[in-house]
Amino acid sequence: MKAFTYVAPRSVAEVTTLLSQNGSQIKLLAGGTDLLTQIRENRRTVDVVVDVKHIPELNQLSFDPVQGLTIGAAVPCFKIWNNPTVASLYPGLTEAVALIGGIQIQGRATLGGNLVNASPAADSIPALIVHHATCNIAGSHGIRSVPVENFCRAPGQTILQKDELLVSLHLKPPVSGFGAHYLRFIPRNEMDIAVVGAGASVTLDAARTHFQSARVALGAVAPIPLLIPEISAHLAGKAISIDVIDEAAQIAAQAVTPISDVRGTVEQRKHLAKVLTRRALLGACERAGHHFEENR
Repeated sequence: MKAFTYVAPRSVAEVTTLLSQNGSQIKLLAGGTDLLTQIRENRRTVDVVVDVKHIPELNQLSFDPVQGLTIGAAVPCFKIWNNPTVASLYPGLTEAVALIGGIQIQGRATLGGNLVNASPAADSIPALIVHHATCNIAGSHGIRSVPVENFCRAPGQTILQKDELLVSLHLKPPVSGFGAHYLRFIPRNEMDIAVVGAGASVTLDAARTHFQSARVALGAVAPIPLLIPEISAHLAGKAISIDVIDEAAQIAAQAVTPISDVRGTVEQRKHLAKVLTRRALLGACERAGHHFEENR
């Protein structure tokens, strides 16, 4: 492992200055569960490591009934799923966050780091997408907000410029009739990378019989976590039924572009995209208040 300089700034402005001065050989450390392994195994060359865990904005975890939920990029996973407000209002998010590594990893790993790592199979990203989450990004030219579905560009690559960092994630307060669900398929019972992950969210009408809107996002089926707008268009305004959800699941299978690797084949992933989309939508509808009477 090559020696590097360690810096622990106390403000976002200090970080953006360091990023501007050090080019591509500087990396930010929040939890470090990915970065430190990459450095140790010489898969990443770093001259400067910037520890952002001491910056207040990156450690914020707060909910406001009007503004919604703010999660700082350095907040560890266990604090998110262990927060009763988050667990109650955003169960689809806590399902995904609780799957990131084992309990020891979750004491360090962060939601922001999971996003910035930009893995196509990341568990948190589909869940964030279906919750309409936005990224608050700071740079030398100010602050900008970007929807999570536009954050990843390719495996391991994001839209962040060389002087920018992810400060926090923001989720709007859930509205009446909203429900979300996340699940994945893995070869083992725990601590494995998803063969396919699926997040779904729905907003139902007052009677809980029709879709007002819906979102489905899948992981490990494309170069980046994939939002499927065709499903949103297909479900909007329709009466809730098993047949309609099955049609949406078929759209998912047709929209994905997976690869074959040691975890699964193209055919398996297409099948899983269909199965998990169906299950995620069923779970989201039930959380939103719809009770299925048909044979599931």
